[in-house]
Amino acid sequence: MRADNSRHIRLAAERRHELTRSKAVAALRELQNQGGVVTFESVAAAAGVSRSWLYTQTDLRADIIRLRGGGRPDQRPRSRNSASMESLRTRLNASLDRNRELALENKNLRHQLAIALGHMRQKMQLPLS
Repeated sequence: MRADNSRHIRLAAERRHELTRSKAVAALRELQNQGGVVTFESVAAAAGVSRSWLYTQTDLRADIIRLRGGGRPDQRPRSRNSASMESLRTRLNASLDRNRELALENKNLRHQLAIALGHMRQKMQLPLS
């Protein structure tokens, strides 16, 4: 029977978590003290942690959001991934055009299938059901 090592695993995980938190807090303070740009990306890069992990830490997340807007939470920076309205409108129109093409193709294929089934019924003398 194997020994229960779960206590050691939990302790190691807790130490790793605390070390990661201390690196993130130190990176956040350093960026703030140097007057650097405080974003999730900059803190994650400076601390060597993932952005997704930062989002799970409610206190760090609140600090980053507060500091990235210069202390004003209503002033949010524009995401580099946000699309312009014109870009979204273009993508929507392209999707609508593709949808129309697919609907027409489906209609043509249904018509061809109906014709093919009609020919098969004639050859096999199957009753119309």
